[in-house]
Parts: sequence; structure tokens; C-alpha cells
Amino acid sequence: MTLLEEESLKLTEVQRLEGHTDRVWGLAWNPATGADGVPAVLASCSGDKTIRIWQQRSPSSTSFDCKAVLEDTHSRTVRSCAWSPSGKQLATASFDATTAIWEQNGSDFECVSTLEGHENEVKSVSWNASGSLLATCSRDKCVWIWEVLPGNEYDCVSVLQGHTQDVKMVQWHPTVDVLFSCSYDNTIKVWADDGDSDDWHCVQTLGESNSGHSSTVWALSFNSTGDKMVTCSDDLTIKVWDVDIISLQSGDGNASWRHVCTMSGYHDRTIFSVHWSKEGIIATGAADDAIRLFAQSQDHSVDGALYKLLLKKEKAHDMDINSVQWSSTQGNRLLASASDDGTIKIWKLESF
Repeated sequence: MTLLEEESLKLTEVQRLEGHTDRVWGLAWNPATGADGVPAVLASCSGDKTIRIWQQRSPSSTSFDCKAVLEDTHSRTVRSCAWSPSGKQLATASFDATTAIWEQNGSDFECVSTLEGHENEVKSVSWNASGSLLATCSRDKCVWIWEVLPGNEYDCVSVLQGHTQDVKMVQWHPTVDVLFSCSYDNTIKVWADDGDSDDWHCVQTLGESNSGHSSTVWALSFNSTGDKMVTCSDDLTIKVWDVDIISLQSGDGNASWRHVCTMSGYHDRTIFSVHWSKEGIIATGAADDAIRLFAQSQDHSVDGALYKLLLKKEKAHDMDINSVQWSSTQGNRLLASASDDGTIKIWKLESF
């Protein structure tokens, strides 16, 4: 990371994507695009009840066009969207208490399955690394795990109860089938199963008593190797956690996560989104309309690795920033941001 520290970096707005008629909540880059000559594809979801699919004009272009509008399926806000690892399915979570699964058919997308069961608003959806499991979470305080079956069938294998408030986000670990959830109850919970038993249970709770957050935890993200996690909160801090990855990958779902450091003083309103790029850059987006970028520093203190502010972009949007997402393509340094102002912006991180 010393190279990053030494580079002079600037975040340049390369395009503003307009079309949603309400706040834009979530973004997801299709992992099967943006490399090997395939133009990048980005999905966005909004309070206008629709999902928009944006495609790069060419693999080297910074211009994106809206290729599809997915509508007439959700009856309320679409809060979250996530592509399957193959890029063939898009899952969308809505305040109408359903999660829809979409597949591309030619130039159109069709809803091939609707997952029902949550009592009220579904806040987030996430696929595991192999695409065999899907997780959803809701204001009903529950996390559901669904098994992906042939023929667009989805079977709920577990309902996880443990959070005491609205669950804001679910995220699978990038290499092992361990699930993470964060909540209005100020905690992050780690869920694992006992081998083949489908007996999912909470193996760790990261709360204020173990250096966790003191207010709502809005989002979390993993580094590319999966040995570190970053979380962001209403308490205006960003926290980094680590785990013994060898132990975790050897099948010990109980491997404990440990607080590494807390970054505070960088945003002065709620931090809604955090995302760790494959290159190791952490982006945050917040209610102060700003984007911040951080990277691990080579300077080590007594308590482990420090993270340094690389760049700050004030007034990145006219209103709250709800999501920041790095492109899944290694090395292209494209960042997308979504806002209450109804727009999505594509940024390029450049050296000068």
C-alpha cells in the first residue's frame, strides 16, 4: 500500500446517470462484466420502485447508457440489489416484503422468482461465493437463508433470529459460507452452520462491549482476501476487523473476528455505505454528501495496522450518499455512488 500512499490521487466525476425519479438506494456491478472485452454493467435500485441496468458503451469507455428498466414487479421502494456470482441473476430486495430474482432474456429482464416470507420491508440481499445460497434481511429483525435450487426455485433453509432491531444489511464472506449481518441494534452478527446440517446459528456478536459500534451499523465489506472486514455506522466511525483466515478457511466457522482500529472524525453525519476495492482502497459515503477514500498505511502502531485518508471528495452529491461501490474489475478504479438526489455518479480514481 505504500504506492497508494505516495501517489497523488484525484477522484474525477466521469458521468452522471439520471433517470430514477426518487432517491437511489443501492448499486451493484455485474461481476461477469467489465473484463475480457465485455463492457461493465451496473444495476441501480430506487424509491421509484424500479431497477435500472446501465451498460458501459465499450470496455474502455467511461460513458454508460441505460439498457433496461425493471418495473411493475415491486410495489414499494427497492432497497438493495445484488448479482449472482455468474452474473446471470439479479436479486432485488424491496420494502414490499419480497425479494425478486431477475434473469436477462435477450435485451430484456424478466422476474423468474419471487421470495416471500419476511413480515415487512426487506432491506438487503446477498449471494454466497458459489451462488448456491442467498441471504435476505428485514425490518422484522430476521435474516433468512435460501437454498438456490434448479428451475428458479428457492427454498428457505433457515430463519435466523438474534438481532433485536431492524437488520440493515447481510453480506456473505467472499471465500467461505459464513454470513454477516448488521443492524439498528448496533451490532454485527456472524452466522455459520454445522457442516451439512443447515443448523445455522450465531457464532459471534460484535458489539460495543468488544470495541464495536455505539449506534446503528449500516454496512460492511470485506477485503479481497477475506481476512479483514470494514464496518460503518451512525456513530460516525469506520471500524476495521480481522480474523485468522487459515482457521476460517479450514472450516472453523467459529474463528473469532477482532477489532483492529477505528477511524473517526472523517464524516460529520451518518456513514451509510462502505466498500473495499480489490486493490485495497476503502470508500465511504455518508449523509454529509461526501465520499472518503482510505488505505492501509505502512506505518504500524502498537495496536496493529493504521489506515490513512487518501482522499476526500466534498459535495460529491447534492444530498445523502446511500451507496458507494467499486467496480469489480481489477485495476480500472471506477467507483459508482448513489444518492437521495436521484442520481448515480461514476467516478474514476486517477493518479496525477
